Amino acid sequence: MFNFANIDPAILITRIITLMIAFTIHELSHALVAYWLGDSTAKDAGRITLNPIAHIDPFGALMLLTLGFGWAKPTPINPYALKRRSSAGVMLVSIAGPLSNLVLAGTAAIFLNLFPNLINQPSNGFLPSLGSFLTYFFLINITLAVFNLIPIPPLDGDMVLDYLMPLSWHPVFDRIRPFGSYILLIVAFVLPMMGIPAFSSLMSQPINSLVSLFLRL
Repeated sequence: MFNFANIDPAILITRIITLMIAFTIHELSHALVAYWLGDSTAKDAGRITLNPIAHIDPFGALMLLTLGFGWAKPTPINPYALKRRSSAGVMLVSIAGPLSNLVLAGTAAIFLNLFPNLINQPSNGFLPSLGSFLTYFFLINITLAVFNLIPIPPLDGDMVLDYLMPLSWHPVFDRIRPFGSYILLIVAFVLPMMGIPAFSSLMSQPINSLVSLFLRL
């Protein structure tokens, strides 16, 4: 069992702050794009806000704190309202979240590229150093973007794939979709306990490629 007493307090503080920012901007991006495309469902639910309490899912937040990846409270949308404005409406709303995490990672990368000595800057006691915070903030946002683009419902990648796949494939994926959460739990937790690092194998190459793309050191 994970023990918070054994974690570096500077890393824990960094993860908490990153969680508050990354999840809030991620879900706010979903809500804003939906509203711009004519769907006020998220706005009516109070999700167009910078208040983290409106967006954070307790279990998903715990996963981010302990494992480095997690999820927020899903932003409610009306697919029919979105599709009336654009056939790509649901996909655009879905991809807005991961893209916002890449923007946050890119913002941190600007400073890490300008001041590369920050990357090796150790934390000083209880509080994280600026370099340590920016490095973790960068890596966690990259990880969140890649994680959410995995095409397993209820992750954002599911609706991106739904838009891109041929229409003939939809009936098959519609039958699989109700079991998406179970598939996600099996891949994220059951398989690793069996010694099969499915997520790390799936995510490592995209994460490494994005890190190399953003950091030109």
